[in-house]
Amino acid sequence: MLAKRAFFSFLELTDRSRHQEFNEYHQLDHRPENLALPGVVWGERWVRSPDCAALSSGGDAELGRINYVAMYWFRDPVEESVAEWVELGDLAFQWGRRPETDWARREVGFFRPLKGYVNPRVLVSPDALPFRPVRGMHISILEVPEPRSSAAEAAFRWYDRTHIPDLVACPGVAGAWTFSRNQTGSGQPGLRVHLLFLDEDPLEVVAGIDQRRKEWAAEGRMHDLDGVIEERLSTPLRTITPWQWDWFD
Repeated sequence: MLAKRAFFSFLELTDRSRHQEFNEYHQLDHRPENLALPGVVWGERWVRSPDCAALSSGGDAELGRINYVAMYWFRDPVEESVAEWVELGDLAFQWGRRPETDWARREVGFFRPLKGYVNPRVLVSPDALPFRPVRGMHISILEVPEPRSSAAEAAFRWYDRTHIPDLVACPGVAGAWTFSRNQTGSGQPGLRVHLLFLDEDPLEVVAGIDQRRKEWAAEGRMHDLDGVIEERLSTPLRTITPWQWDWFD
């Protein structure tokens, strides 16, 4: 498996005039410094542009306002790699290189990678998939109220054996990775993140998936998730091209 731990950051800029400044900082300073750490396997960031936001769904109002998603994969030993990464974040603040402190709101968390999937046409392995160029992503953030229940296990089985393979077979989908985070404490809900890697325009891919969902329902390939899985956010994302940061102008 590519890595045993991944980190996700879901970010909203509370000052809409700072998108240019934020992208310059993140793409030309923050991300290169993080990728240079020996414990970071890979890291990437995508934008939830207004046209992507228009095709979003989900019941979490705060996540519904995010503008960017970032993630990093960490090598073994994970504890050492994460500690080094956290230290860099603190040093960057001490160096005066965290300009977004007062105008960015984040929801963050560490997740366990579960499984990678690839469409056979792309040839690469699941571990190589994150390194393969994409035009965008599709992310689903799912809450599991009772993550150790039999109903949850049945839903996870459907995702793994039916739904994610169906999604990966759709035009424009190169592959997928799934992630989980169990909240601490007995009886606490769990979280899952499902990522689709897209090598065609994200909006066109999502439109095609929506059409296929109707066909899957008619074929009996869908699963009743009511009360088992709660969708916090499901949205397409666009790849960020350096110096082309005008989505919110």
